[in-house]
Amino acid sequence: MNQSIEKQSDMSIFGDPHARMERALDDLRQGKGVLVVDDEDRENEGDLIFSAENLTNEQMAMLIRDCSGIVCLCLTDEKATELDLPPMVADNTSSMGTGFTVTIEAKVGVTTGVSAADRVTTVKTAIADDAKPSDLARPGHVFPLRARPGGVLERRGHTEGTVDLMRLAGFQPAGVLCEVTNPDGTMARLPELIEYAKTHHMVVISIEDIVAYRMAMKQAAE
Repeated sequence: MNQSIEKQSDMSIFGDPHARMERALDDLRQGKGVLVVDDEDRENEGDLIFSAENLTNEQMAMLIRDCSGIVCLCLTDEKATELDLPPMVADNTSSMGTGFTVTIEAKVGVTTGVSAADRVTTVKTAIADDAKPSDLARPGHVFPLRARPGGVLERRGHTEGTVDLMRLAGFQPAGVLCEVTNPDGTMARLPELIEYAKTHHMVVISIEDIVAYRMAMKQAAE
């Protein structure tokens, strides 16, 4: 069976692409998480995503416990520039071109910076409307990612998908993500992600779903 057809068939338990997107946006507005899978020819992984605006200590603990532990904060290009967050390396040779910046830590309100509560404090400090570069120490335990201005229509990555989802849900364009792993430390693939979603009453959507949703909105506005 073709991988794309098989993928859509597996995800159809959450509805068609439009229905999945509507549920994902509604869940985000209710403060819940969403699972996002990318294309098979990219990372072929699923990320657990929460809005940065409504992030709780419990959700951060879930990201640390059930995922890889490398919790990333997806920011717009403008916000990353405002916070003076340079690229992690001068020459990004990552196969996916992920926009990692230097890591960060809140200067106030944290201890070692590694606990769930401390990481939430760092996230909330970074996304504050009046946040300044001087509010953040470098390096730290939160990994900011700089999204491309065009979102998933420019780059079909989890970073852009996260920022697009937050915009579509009516939140600040900032979210946190982490790659879901299996208990044995291997990366969770679609079958495991679907089971995880059912266990935690979440929906699984794809980057392709976000692209289609945005394209439909764009066409409707023309």
